Amino acid sequence: MVWGRKQMTKVYQQIIQLKQQGQKAFAVLVDPDNIEESAAITLAQNAENAGVDFFFIGGSLIAGDAMGKVIKAIKANCTIPVVLFPGNTLHIDAQADAILFLSLISGRNPEHLIGQHVIAAPILKRSGIEVLATGYILVDSGKQTTVSYISNTTPIPSDKPVIAACTAMAGEMLGLKLIYLDAGSGALNQVSAQMIEAVTSSVEAPIIVGGGINSVQKAMSSWKAGADIVVIGNGIEQDNSLMADVARNLKEYNTK
Repeated sequence: MVWGRKQMTKVYQQIIQLKQQGQKAFAVLVDPDNIEESAAITLAQNAENAGVDFFFIGGSLIAGDAMGKVIKAIKANCTIPVVLFPGNTLHIDAQADAILFLSLISGRNPEHLIGQHVIAAPILKRSGIEVLATGYILVDSGKQTTVSYISNTTPIPSDKPVIAACTAMAGEMLGLKLIYLDAGSGALNQVSAQMIEAVTSSVEAPIIVGGGINSVQKAMSSWKAGADIVVIGNGIEQDNSLMADVARNLKEYNTK
C-alpha cells in the first residue's frame, strides 16, 4: 500500500482492526525534550521486545530540537509505528508514520479547534504523513497541566462524564475518527472509569486515554472501562520496569 512516499500499513487501519478484534493497545508517549538519543534507542528495542503497539512522539511544549533525532533513533531500532502527538505546527516531522491531527473540542480556543490546522494542512499534504483526525478532550486531573495552560482552555470537570460523552458525540458527528481523553502530563488523577465508560457507550470511534497512568492497575482499569489505546509517558520515565509490566499484563488480558 502506498501512502505518500511511504510503503506502510495505515495506522488508522491497524487501530480499527484491533478494535474489531476486541484487542486493546498500548502506546508509549515520548517527550523528545526528556530523552537522549542513546536512551531512545534502548527504549525502542525494549518496546519492540515487550510488544508495545505505538509510539506517540511530542508534547504540549517542546523547547529543544531533538525531535527529529529521537524519531530517527526509534524508527531505526524497532518496527513500531511512530505517531506525532503535536502541540503546534512546529511539531511536524516527515519521518513519522502518522500524526494525531488534534482538534481540541473540549475547549473554545479557535486556534486549537481549526487555526493551527489551517497552517499545518499544506505541510502535511506534502509530507505524506498519515493524518488521523482526532477529537482531543482535556479532563481535569486535580491540577493545572501544561496542555491546559498552553492551550488556554478549561478541562472538562472530572465528575461530569455526560459533558465528555456529548463532546465526543459532537466530534464524531463532525467526522473526527478518534477520540482522545487526556488528563494531561503529570496528572494527579487519571481519567475516571465512569467517564471512559460514558464516552465509549456514546461513540463508535476508537478511544485513546492518557494522563496520570503510572501503574499496571491504572492502565488495566482504563482498558476495562472501554479505552482502546492507553497512553503512558511520565510513568515510564519514572519507572523503567513499567513498560514491560503493562505490556505483559495487556498481552494476558488480550488472550483471555
